[in-house]
Amino acid sequence: MRLSPAWTTLVFLLIQGASNACTVKKLGSSTGRFANATLVRLSDFLSAGYKKGVRPVKDWRTSTIVAIDLMVYSILSVDEKNQVLTTYVWYRQSWTDEFLVWNPEDFDEVKQVSIPTANVWVPDILINEFVDVGKSPDIPYVYVTHDGLVRNYKPIQVVTACTLNIYNFPFDVQKCSLTFQSWLHTIDDINITLMRSPEELREDKSVFMNQGEWELLHVLSNYKSFSVDDDDYYAEMKFHVVIRRRPLFYTVNLLLPSIFLMVMDIVGFYLPPDSGERVSFKITLLLGYSVFLIIVSDTLPATAIGTPLIGVYFVVCMALLVISLTETVLIVRLVHKQDLQPPVPHWVKYLVLERAPVLFCIHKKHRLCSRLSSEASDLEHYKENSYGTAQCTLHHTCEIGQRHDREAGLLGLGLPPSRDPTPPVMDNILHEVTAIRHFLEKRDRCREVAKEWLQVGYVLDVLLFRVYLVAMVAYSITLGTLWSVWQVA
Repeated sequence: MRLSPAWTTLVFLLIQGASNACTVKKLGSSTGRFANATLVRLSDFLSAGYKKGVRPVKDWRTSTIVAIDLMVYSILSVDEKNQVLTTYVWYRQSWTDEFLVWNPEDFDEVKQVSIPTANVWVPDILINEFVDVGKSPDIPYVYVTHDGLVRNYKPIQVVTACTLNIYNFPFDVQKCSLTFQSWLHTIDDINITLMRSPEELREDKSVFMNQGEWELLHVLSNYKSFSVDDDDYYAEMKFHVVIRRRPLFYTVNLLLPSIFLMVMDIVGFYLPPDSGERVSFKITLLLGYSVFLIIVSDTLPATAIGTPLIGVYFVVCMALLVISLTETVLIVRLVHKQDLQPPVPHWVKYLVLERAPVLFCIHKKHRLCSRLSSEASDLEHYKENSYGTAQCTLHHTCEIGQRHDREAGLLGLGLPPSRDPTPPVMDNILHEVTAIRHFLEKRDRCREVAKEWLQVGYVLDVLLFRVYLVAMVAYSITLGTLWSVWQVA
């Protein structure tokens, strides 16, 4: 009897189904304690004839799509000197293995199973920036679903090279890249995509440990294909991890002590310049700032290609302290009273004592003028006394001359000269008084010169202090503005 084509096809399908059932039963048959173990039967079924060295596609022209995902768990360390970033990430990847497919109805509705990683094909996706092998835990299993989806989830300690810009320290934001790509397979064999959307990946901070020095801002993703020899193209997925340093520790321990020392340097200008205390005070500040720089030198990040702005700030502060000390030494030299000082030049008197107080509104000039006027009144009083002595001396000299003339007339008449009632010791006294008068006049002239130099020193001290204060305020405002912008950005 001859069957129709439809019946022939039906009979063939029934025979093939029975053959497959027998094959599954044969592959899944076990004896002893594994007789009823579904997972053992499923494992035997999946491993039968499986070739883990072959890319798991039936059509070799089909590309294996590997979906990857990245979640940053912690920032372990940032080594600015060696330009190395150490992070701890949760890495996930999944792909479809066409040879790991089964029917859940044949295995008690088992829809997924864990298989040792060493028994299945795994894509050779690596991180290009790897510079060291981190202490990552070994996860020896992967999950496989009944439709062939393989999920390989594992934590990784990533030690990668990163270009760290420390110029904005301690308000710096670092951007480090993690580039995932297949080291050998081209885009025709292995292609890479994201598990989640770039927006979800960017804002995901659910597992990040937010208690350290660094905080995670966001994670950016970028896919591209590139070619090395313009022949074979490779797929890569680049993750940009953007982190920001918390500056509170460095602000309290680095910036505030430096600011306090500079404020004390400004306060030191209120010490009188004609006293020696200002020089010793500023030398003490300079030594204290040197010790401070030695202490904080280990805290500052150091690289061979750049210096942080805070390091430049410390150097400029040290230079300002040196300039302040130099200015103090010059002013003390001007106001120091010496008997051999030359008179103040007329152009210095005009510029410093007349024009500068008017132009720069130096209100302390009246104090100097009152002091100088009081000392000038004492000098005039002394001169008046000296002038009276001189008149007495001149009157006494005239009397001596008249007596000599009278004695000469008596001698011409042949009469004996009259005796002088003034003793000879008076002549010596008059000579001594005249010498003392000349000495005091010379000393008063030297004191007048010293007072003029003192006034010049006071005016210059006020001018230099204002210039120093303006420079320091401008410098502080500039740095504060820059650091504020960097912190907000």
